[in-house]
Parts: sequence; C-alpha cells; structure tokens
Amino acid sequence: MTEKIVVAGGGLVGAMAASFFARQGFDVDVFEIRPDLRRHDISAGRSINLALANRGIRPLEQLGLMERVSRLLIPMRGRMVHDGDGGANLQPYGQKPEEVIYSVSRGALNSLLLDAAEETGKVKFHFQHELRHIDFDGRQATFFDRESGDEKSVTFSRFIGADGAGSRSRALMGSALAAGHWQESVEPLDHQYKELEIPAGAGGSFQLEKHALHIWPRGGFMLIALPNLDGSFTATLFLPAHSADGPSFDSLKTAENVRDFFQHYFPDVLPLIPGLLEDFFDNPTGHLGTVRCAPWNLDERAILMGDAAHAIVPFHGQGMNCGFEDCAALNELMQCEAGNWQKIFTQYSDTRIPDANAIADMALENYVEMRNSVRDPKFLLKKAIGFELEKRFPDHFTPRYSMVMFHQLPYAEVQRIGEKNQLILSELSEDIEHIDQVDWRRAGELVKALLDD
Repeated sequence: MTEKIVVAGGGLVGAMAASFFARQGFDVDVFEIRPDLRRHDISAGRSINLALANRGIRPLEQLGLMERVSRLLIPMRGRMVHDGDGGANLQPYGQKPEEVIYSVSRGALNSLLLDAAEETGKVKFHFQHELRHIDFDGRQATFFDRESGDEKSVTFSRFIGADGAGSRSRALMGSALAAGHWQESVEPLDHQYKELEIPAGAGGSFQLEKHALHIWPRGGFMLIALPNLDGSFTATLFLPAHSADGPSFDSLKTAENVRDFFQHYFPDVLPLIPGLLEDFFDNPTGHLGTVRCAPWNLDERAILMGDAAHAIVPFHGQGMNCGFEDCAALNELMQCEAGNWQKIFTQYSDTRIPDANAIADMALENYVEMRNSVRDPKFLLKKAIGFELEKRFPDHFTPRYSMVMFHQLPYAEVQRIGEKNQLILSELSEDIEHIDQVDWRRAGELVKALLDD
C-alpha cells in the first residue's frame, strides 16, 4: 500500500516538502487555509520580500528548479546604508563575485513551487481548508472547507505540519505528546512592521541602486527596501510597537504624524513613496516573534517543518532558507533510512532543532546590527579586519555573515565559530582606528589558536 502523506500548509516549505515526498514516490495531499495565490492576490502588505541564499538554493537545485527560479531573482551585492543626510555607502556582503544574495518575490516563488509540486502528478492541493483536529492514533486529520462549509476527514500515513508561525499542527501535536515531553516558547518581538512601496520610475527604471538591499538605520528602528523585477522596491518599516521616549507605531496615528515622521527620519525616501499614506493606513501592521519547540516529531506519525517548528525574525534573511534546509535534510534521511520512519523523524528533529535555535539567536542579533551597528565605525573596522583575515587565512577564518549566507555549515556550528571570531576581531580592533594599524602577526596567532581549538 502506498504511503499517504498529508501536509498542512501550502506555503513555501509545504509546497517544497510536497515535491520532495512526491519524488520519493509518495502520494501527497496538501491542505492550505488561504485561497490559491496563483488565482487570488492575497499578499498585500505582508510579503516582506525574501532573500534567497545558498542554503535555500541547494534544495531548489536538488529539485531541478533553479533554472526557473533564476528568472525571478535580482542579485544583491551588499547593504546600501543610507545616512540621515541623503548619503549612502555600499557595504558588500562578501568579497568574491559569487557572494551575493537574491531578492525574490514570496508570491512568485510560492507559485512556482506549487506548480512544480503539481507537475509531479502525485500532489493534490486543497485550498481554503482549515485544519481543525488530528486523531494521531487513528491517523485522521479533519479540515473545514471554507468554500462549502463542510468538514472532511482524511486518512494519512504521515502528517506534516508546515502551517506557519501560528501553527495549528504544532498546538495539536504538543497536546498529543505525553506531559513533560513537549517544550514550546513563543517570544514576541516588541517591534512590528509595515510594508510600503517605492514604485518604479519612468519606463520601469529603478529609483534606487538595483543590486543592493537598502537600509536606513536609525538606532532603535529602521527602514529597508528590496528590489522587484518591475523596477519597484518593497520597503518595510520596522519600529517599536510602543515607546515612551521615541517613535513607535503607537505614535503614528494621523496622516500628519506619518508625514512628519518620514520628513524627519527618512527625508530622502519621502519623495519616492507617493502612496505613503495609503500604504501606511491600508496595509496591516505585522507582528514579529520567535517560535521554539521540541521535539519536532510525534514518533513516526508526524513532524513539523518551517515556521511551524521554528519561526524566526526576518533580520538575517534566513527564515525561508532554514525551512528549505528542513526539506533537504528530511529528504536525505528518507533516502538513507528508507522506510524507517521512526528513525527518519527522530533524527530530523534531533539534528535540526539546535540549528534552528542558533539561527533564531543570530537573527535577533542581526536586527541590532542592521538598525544600529552598520553606522558604527568600530563595527565597520571589524568588518574590514574580518575580510582581510579571510584573505590572509582562508583555511582558518570566514566571517560569520558569510558562513550563514554563503556556506552549508550547520547554523549551530556557525554560531560557535562566530563567537570565537568575535573574540579575535574585538582584540585586533582594540585601541586602533584603522585597518593599517592591525598587528597581523598577532592576528595569525589568534586565528590559529582559537579556531584550531
């Protein structure tokens, strides 16, 4: 009898997972609470353009999809940091030509993954179906069809929860696990976000540098913008929800408040967003947070993937990439341990949880870096020293950002090495103001001593 896989969630990770299961020969039913985004525009105000990096590219290559995906991508070479006086400088992500990340539309990539899954002939999508209940013992899941108003029960061999940060699958699986065997934390960030649009210029031209992620860091908050293929930029304002001594979403209640805020903090952006007030008041205010849980499996019956297992804040551009890594890791285990679902699901959970926790930590740290540190001369000095160490000691030193974005090293290992990197950079940058003052003999000693340990 063919294994029947039921997936809750037809977003990026659910659609990719469905393709991997189908290519292993399984029949897959995917139930998604939203309408089919290929036929309905459902992303307004919540897209936060995605940054595709090497970790996410590898699973797409394994599925043979990168040629199609490449048509959706705009390479970004670095951060274009905008100061308060209208000036800007590019801070490269890496120092090799291939060390770029790619801006991609969430909706366009999700649509491509839905198409690819359907093309296998083994995946069926059911849209506007809300997960209500899972009988794990009887291996049945109950969904509410929002179009017909009916409930339907479906039988599964394995259940995959890929239904996002507010996952119903996670709640049901946690309830099914024996007391003392389930851990879960939801850590809201006290900052929220609002999506805005910088439209294309005349003839579809880009009004800002096309091949960069633009940042307007302002200490306690920031604005970012990522390029789109049509010449527009998706801009996102990240701001405290409440603040007694600075700007917050609470303080931006009127058109005058919003105009004055942008005129004061982002005067160079204001002329680029003619629809500022409409976007600001029509688009939802998004919430941010970190979800951690353990385990990610209920023996050999069910697992969690993507944001359902490990939602993280978007400040390292790794939410999607980490979710795609989940898919690749599970696929590799299915190939190595064919049919031994207890071992597949347990190893998947045990190996992925430390990595997810590590990137969650690093994403939170990167928010401080993006909104504040990128303006700090000491931060820029450390970055320059890190690049030079990578040139001089390529077998021993790689900047942490590069390890996250351009390498396949497990996140937990990146975090561990990154802590050692920081010790090295702090010592080498102490009491100096320019890279020419670095003691490179001492640098070599530090690198080899700490990183060989």
